[in-house]
Amino acid sequence: MSDARVPTHLDADGHPAMVDVGDKQVTARDARARCDVAFPPDVAARLQADAMRSAKGGIVDTAIIAGTMAVKRTSDLIPFCHPLPIDGCRFAIDWVDATTLRIECQVRTTHRTGVEMEALTGATVAALTIYDMCKAMSQAIVIGPAQVMEKHGGRHDFDLA
Repeated sequence: MSDARVPTHLDADGHPAMVDVGDKQVTARDARARCDVAFPPDVAARLQADAMRSAKGGIVDTAIIAGTMAVKRTSDLIPFCHPLPIDGCRFAIDWVDATTLRIECQVRTTHRTGVEMEALTGATVAALTIYDMCKAMSQAIVIGPAQVMEKHGGRHDFDLA
């Protein structure tokens, strides 16, 4: 069995446990996650015509703020996530086609464990915020997929492009 399949959040007796990262090297680590938000065509056209503003205000700016707050609170939301000092957090939010808005969240730290969960949390909370700000226009908005696209630092690096 490869180490990618070994449950890391269980102790020797099979009980839930936080991973001990005390013996790991402190290194620079980063991760980028993305999440798409798909709108019905009429809603997407309206949002684009209104410069991504709704009755609740600036959609993209609010999503970035919410996503950043979520990155900083990931360890409060996800069991067994280590609290991490966040060195950097950046968002890119743009249309990838006529109806799909793509959110990318890049997170950096210098620590003993990676920031994949922080990047995923940032991207998905930003997507949830966009849904919340637009739901009055349609409940047919679809969130996802959400995926870690790249990570660097630690034992395993990857880049899905």
